Amino acid sequence: MSWFTTFVRPKISALMRRQEIPDNLWHKCTDCEQMVFHRDLVANQYVCSHCAHHMAIPVKMRLENLFDQGNYTRVPLQPVPVDPLKFKDSKKYPDRLKTAREKTGEMDAIVVAEGYIGGYPVVISAFDFSFIGGSMGLGIGEGLVRGAERACELKAAYLTIPASGGARMQEGILSLMQMPRSVIAVEQVKEAGLPYIPILTNPTTGGVAASFAMLGDIAIAEPGALIGFTGPRVLQETIRCVLPIGFQSAEFQLTHGMVDMVVHRANIRQKLIDIFGVLMGKTA
Repeated sequence: MSWFTTFVRPKISALMRRQEIPDNLWHKCTDCEQMVFHRDLVANQYVCSHCAHHMAIPVKMRLENLFDQGNYTRVPLQPVPVDPLKFKDSKKYPDRLKTAREKTGEMDAIVVAEGYIGGYPVVISAFDFSFIGGSMGLGIGEGLVRGAERACELKAAYLTIPASGGARMQEGILSLMQMPRSVIAVEQVKEAGLPYIPILTNPTTGGVAASFAMLGDIAIAEPGALIGFTGPRVLQETIRCVLPIGFQSAEFQLTHGMVDMVVHRANIRQKLIDIFGVLMGKTA
């Protein structure tokens, strides 16, 4: 072989070879299907720059955007029984938990954090939909109760940010029991004279919508969020009646009095500061 074939040609090929593009450089909007540059998506808090569709945002990023200077402290949660019913469908429940924990780095679908928003003390219990659809089980109940207790201890406002498809079927009746637990937790906050504000995101459905998510002093929703107990297809098949288009959207719920305001994600932090200034009755 000649010097050109063995040395020069491979060098030229290497220079001309198309560079591989990272898979996460671009994201497709789940609504308009336009491509959005990852850096722009992060800067816009995962709101599409083409159609303003509010996409799912990582729970830690959401907390950083809400708390002052992005600083907050995680509230430790007590461990809960794993697979109390020995449930198995197409996959063992412990295996599902293991996969979800490896994917998210969290023990369950909730993160409880404390810090300040506009100088006001706040405790937030935020759901992670990527963890088994944010389904409510023993771990979620523990997070909601502990968040409420911590808010009472700190004399802080209590915020919940649900993103859930409802109860966790693998925990059966134990999952449903978290509904009254969460209601009692909210009542403790209200009895202490502290603000309780849910921020309803997409989706807020099932047992979550039927319990703590609808008990806020002021209910805030993100634009386009699906809010309701049962999905529209199932509901329509059950009552055998044609339902209005978008009847479970945040905007529809606002019109019919189910939520108090629909606020763009970028404006929620300032809106909370304004509300705290009225409800907490003091200067931060």
